[in-house]
Amino acid sequence: REPSLADNPDTLPPLVLALHTTAHPVGFSATLQDRPQGRLHELGFHTGEEISCLHQPGFGAPRVCRVSNATYSLDRELAEQVLVTRLAGEANA
Repeated sequence: REPSLADNPDTLPPLVLALHTTAHPVGFSATLQDRPQGRLHELGFHTGEEISCLHQPGFGAPRVCRVSNATYSLDRELAEQVLVTRLAGEANA
């Protein structure tokens, strides 16, 4: 079995980032299809950028994330497909 990004305990989807936590995107879930993956990459969800959680509404509402200088709302299903790793020194979610 080839190791995946999900095997790393410091890798998690942005959905579980604590409010105002900053991280780096490191890839996408193996189940994410090419089209949404390409679109997320175009929006800035790629290695080297920073992503932070700005708003965590309740009741299953979309999570609001900041990537570079843009703000996006990701629904739960899509947010769970973007894998990130916390920046050094960030508190656990």
